[in-house]
Amino acid sequence: MASENRIDCAENEVHQPLLHYYKSFSPEPCVSDLLEDTLSDTSLSLFWRIQRATWIELNTLFHLAAPAVVVYLFNNLISMSTQIFCGHLGNLELAAASLGNNGIQTFAYGLMLGMGSAVETLCGQAYGANKYEMLGIYLQRSTILLMATGIPLMIIYIFSKPILLLLGESATIASAAAVFTYGLIPQIFAYAANFPIQKFLQAQSIVFPSAYISAAALALHLLMSWLAIFKLGWGLLGASLVLSLSWWIVVAAQFVYIVMTEKCRHTWTGFSLQAFSGLWDFLKLSAASAVMLCLESWYYQIIVLIAGLLKNAEIALDALSICMTIWGWVYMIAVGFNAAASVRVSNELGAAHPKSAAFSVVIATSSAFIIAAIFAILVLVLRHVMSYAFTGGSTVADAVSELSPYLAISVLLNGIQPVLTGVAVGCGWQAFVAYVNVGCFYFVGIPLGCILGFKFDFGAKGIWSGMIGGTVIQTLILMYVTFRTDWTKEVEKTRNRLDRWEDKKEPLLN
Repeated sequence: MASENRIDCAENEVHQPLLHYYKSFSPEPCVSDLLEDTLSDTSLSLFWRIQRATWIELNTLFHLAAPAVVVYLFNNLISMSTQIFCGHLGNLELAAASLGNNGIQTFAYGLMLGMGSAVETLCGQAYGANKYEMLGIYLQRSTILLMATGIPLMIIYIFSKPILLLLGESATIASAAAVFTYGLIPQIFAYAANFPIQKFLQAQSIVFPSAYISAAALALHLLMSWLAIFKLGWGLLGASLVLSLSWWIVVAAQFVYIVMTEKCRHTWTGFSLQAFSGLWDFLKLSAASAVMLCLESWYYQIIVLIAGLLKNAEIALDALSICMTIWGWVYMIAVGFNAAASVRVSNELGAAHPKSAAFSVVIATSSAFIIAAIFAILVLVLRHVMSYAFTGGSTVADAVSELSPYLAISVLLNGIQPVLTGVAVGCGWQAFVAYVNVGCFYFVGIPLGCILGFKFDFGAKGIWSGMIGGTVIQTLILMYVTFRTDWTKEVEKTRNRLDRWEDKKEPLLN
């Protein structure tokens, strides 16, 4: 089942001296073979095996994680810049854009990203197994399902004003937010196309083009937003329409890259009617993925909502908002490692490399934890001054300083929990993790936080303590399951899954 590319790579690279390989490193499929060969080479001592394997895996991991972090950061900046532009129009416009971006749009983003992780599992495993043509089929199936999901989401956007009024927002803010939300309707379907494409490329370790495209889209978005808002006077609707257009530019550029590049010539062979088969099973996996990620992404947002019910909620909300913003930026790094871990594990399982899959988990978790620990220390060191980047008030600064230890713990957990979630996606454990998230987050974390915050009057610190407790339990469960996994059995499960999803069609390359 090895492709010509893999055979050529093996002949040209594996038989070269290892030092030459390190210097000429590129993440071709043969890296996977070299890692498995190194871990299985009993002629080397355990120390040298681990040392060489660590160097190989670190190169591969950071080649994937670094561009992924850039992509998520730039995509986040595109939405944030729109919010900033709207803020210069007035307080009402800022409130409307914030409500549209952080409320309704975040819901759609989390749902679409979650459903997109189904194609991440299948594409990664199929690529490792050299079933290249199936990647294009999975991409099309996922896009069809996400586009269909966009239709009920569009209805929510259309009726955003009455929904916001029902939730207690003032009529003025609800009306302005609805205008902004109407312009975001095309963005729903851009999400539906973008996330499958993004995961399709990541599964093949093609990550730098997405980073370059996101950077260019951000620069273009800033220019178009400035023209639409300040020169043409299109206001809130113009701002959100430009935001939607920017996301479609990202989609179009990535698709053009897929069609034009030689790197995808075996994984994208054109549109196929086979994409319409097996949609029900694909929907079930996508739904489990969506539930898993949505429950996770909404969890920490609930802190801010609950804090609004506290006594003297204004200071608590200001301090929590600052801490959540800092946490969100650090979380972007964790998301990059999440994507990298998913790709590495799924590729190795598809390639029938159980030792490499297990080793990838250890290296990804260790690397992300070390980086998270550095940021956690920085949070504690800068706890008295970091709030002044957002506000000049000493009262809020003192509140942020008190919450800093909780922020540091949350940042530290970012070094483990998202990576293990990425491993779960790589293995196809989405349904299991969804159940774990429900139990730990919504039956432990939130109730415990409410009890500590309101019953024992610990305020924001009590709410956050309960939420941390839920995350710790979830992390411990995922660690236990991951590190007790029989990776040889996971390889067999992957083979069976790929055979089932392939619809008994022979792979493109034999």
